[in-house]
Formats: sequence, structure tokens, C-alpha cells
Amino acid sequence: MSAQRTALVLGGGGITGIAWEIGVLAGLAEAGVDLGTADLVVGTSAGSVVGAALRSGTPVEALFAGQLEPPAPAPVARLGRATLARYGLAMVLARQDDAAFRRRVGRVARTAADRGRTPSEAERRAAIAAALHSSAWPERPLVVTAVDADSGEFTTFTRSSGVELVAAVGASCAVPGVYPPVTIDGHRYMDGGMRSPANADLAARCDRVVVIAPLPRGAGPMTGVDAQVAGLAGRVAVVSPDRASRAAIGRNVLDPAARGPAARAGRAQAAAVLERVAQVWAG
Repeated sequence: MSAQRTALVLGGGGITGIAWEIGVLAGLAEAGVDLGTADLVVGTSAGSVVGAALRSGTPVEALFAGQLEPPAPAPVARLGRATLARYGLAMVLARQDDAAFRRRVGRVARTAADRGRTPSEAERRAAIAAALHSSAWPERPLVVTAVDADSGEFTTFTRSSGVELVAAVGASCAVPGVYPPVTIDGHRYMDGGMRSPANADLAARCDRVVVIAPLPRGAGPMTGVDAQVAGLAGRVAVVSPDRASRAAIGRNVLDPAARGPAARAGRAQAAAVLERVAQVWAG
């Protein structure tokens, strides 16, 4: 009998989402459940950063320690009300047409970048490169999600795609209206979370799936985690922030100052979800 395939799905959630996910992973690993052994890792937005770092071979304790370091002085990004209002308008005008919604949000992303309301692509690339522990695609399977900002088409990048890891992760993290779309082979790509906060359905062929999702709820055409995992045939455990973690994460998920509290809260929460995750992971 062949071994059951395991998948770790890491969802989007901004800078604090990266920290919280790493905290959860560190707490579980300390208790003996190493999700880094997954046969497949799927990363969306913040989860693509964590997935790439985890697959790089860097010990999870080192990843956790990095989240506790004081952030470098830099302007703090924010997903403002005006941008959120544009998302809402896109939902209304798209009328539940997923691709139409993503095309409209893509227009928001392109317009903000073209009018200089976001950092440049070069600045953003440097930031992503600094966040990754390796610029090389890992040997073990990693899927990074993104959305074509022009066509609205959902896209996945892997080692075999012929795309640089820094570009793929940058695309997956390109929050529309906040960060610029990433140009790859003449196409401009934005945040994979514009399809789903975690894209957990990409683990459909796996027998055991753990989803770590800082922002599990969907909205309009963006399918939530619960709806996606309901269609998975394997055993599934979903971990999302508890009350203490939500308080630590704060209201601005793009604030680097909240990384330390979010990482510590994630690590503390790991104890509460350990048994449930271990039951799924052990098969």
C-alpha cells in the first residue's frame, strides 16, 4: 500500500499572518508534529512566503526567531478604506462572476501601481527577496498561487514553471492597491488571495491536509476555507486565529511592529490545536 499523501496549506494574512503561521508551525514542531514534512505545500500570499521559507530547509525555530527581531525602519503599508471600497464595488459589479471580479480588482491593482500609489516593482522585489531564506525553488513540491491582473485567470507557479521564486512569491503577495502587480513574461500578476484566502482545493488529491489560515473567511466571489475543505475527500484540520491571536495580530495585518506578538500568539495557540492536528497528520 502506498503512503498517504500529506499537504500543508498556508493562507494569506499579511505581514502578521506570516508571523502567526510561523508561530503555529514552531509550536506544533516543538510538540512533535512537524508539518514541514508535508508531501505538498500550497502557499497563498503570506503563505507563499512561509511555504518557501519552510521548504528552504531553514529550521522552524530560526524562522520563529526572525519574527521576533525588531523590524527595519520603513513606512507602514495599510489596506485603506478607499481600497476596500473598490474591492466591494468590484464584488457588486461582478455579480458573483469570479473572473469578472478578479479582472475588476486587477484594474484597481494596475491603476494604483501605474499612478505611483504603490512601491515600484523593483522596490517590492527587493523586499520579497529579503524575506525569503533562499531565492531557489525547493526540491520538494511547493505551489505558489497568483491571479493574472488583466484576465482574472487563477495561476499556480511551481519549480517547473520556469519562473523565479522571488517573482512567484512577489506576485502571490501583490495585494491590489497596496503593492504593484508583478510582471512575469509580459503578464502582470497579483495576490492569489483574490481567488480564495487559502486555495485549499489545490490539496484535493491528498489524504491528509492541514490548513493554517490567518484569514479563513471568504467574501463574495472569494471562496472561504470552510467551503473549500468541505469538498476535500481526505482528513482535514483547519487552524485559524483564536481570540488571543486575533488581538495580537491587530487591525493592520501589514504592520511589521505586530510580528512579534503575532508569532508568540501563534505559538501559544499551537497547544490548543495540537491534538486535532496530530490526529489528521498521523493518519
